[in-house]
Amino acid sequence: MTTQTAQPLMTQLTLTGTTVELLPLQREHKAALLEAAADGELWNLKVTNVPGPDTVDKYIDTALAGRDAGSVIPFTLVRRDTGQVVGSTRFWKVDRVNRKLEIGHTWLALSTQKSGINTEAKLLLLTYAFEVLDCVRVQFTTDELNEKSRAAILRLGAVQEGIVRHERIMPDGRKRNSVRFSIIDSEWPQVKATLQAKLQR
Repeated sequence: MTTQTAQPLMTQLTLTGTTVELLPLQREHKAALLEAAADGELWNLKVTNVPGPDTVDKYIDTALAGRDAGSVIPFTLVRRDTGQVVGSTRFWKVDRVNRKLEIGHTWLALSTQKSGINTEAKLLLLTYAFEVLDCVRVQFTTDELNEKSRAAILRLGAVQEGIVRHERIMPDGRKRNSVRFSIIDSEWPQVKATLQAKLQR
């Protein structure tokens, strides 16, 4: 597994694994992202925001504006064996002073869920965060109602810290309570070993 930077941090970053490659999100990925999201009609989920036909332009604009501002590094997830776009993820809330960031906005086409792609993508992201950016903290936030996401984050080895009440307003107007998780630098070696073992299985 290799980790590489195509250009300096905060502009374009590519992370390459065995089965998945994380490419810099680009406007040209619009059609492929929509096709991936259509696998399961993920835009209909009430507990997360996945781009749909009416929202994909704003989704990409917001991600790229964050990249330009230096606080977001958005990725398109691509299967290496087929070249197929299967989802998206990003670093965001990047705080270089306090050496912390959040991994979020992650979604995968329904047919690739539980395939190992998410595990490898998280290993690539966490390795870059802790070993290249020298982070002391990486956090994750998900909807209190999103049981699948909560379980997946715990399986990574993250620690649940608590519930942030009314943390955001969802597109349907619901006041969302969010669950906050984190991995800190002292926990990273064990988390890394566990994720590597899962991928080998």
